[in-house]
Amino acid sequence: MTTYVVLLNWTDQGIKSVRESPKRLDAARKVLEEMGGSFKDFYLTMGEYDMVAICEAPDDAIAARFSLTLGTYGNVRTRTLKAFPEAAYRELIGTLG
Repeated sequence: MTTYVVLLNWTDQGIKSVRESPKRLDAARKVLEEMGGSFKDFYLTMGEYDMVAICEAPDDAIAARFSLTLGTYGNVRTRTLKAFPEAAYRELIGTLG
């Protein structure tokens, strides 16, 4: 599985119904699980982003489909970052000339 950092901000629609946000998070977990992925961690954050999720998905296409699906609901906007674990980081750096 590949790890992704998903940065989320509420849209105007999403913040107006923020009390429903925990139910929407549960629904998002279910959607990702149905795609073969999972949430590893979830955080409410202060600063540039409202929330951060650490997710795993089988591949980039599934991660993209998940982010696009969330966007169609109209409550959040996402930015998704592919994350390399430390072992992969060390391997990549080790191949530099």
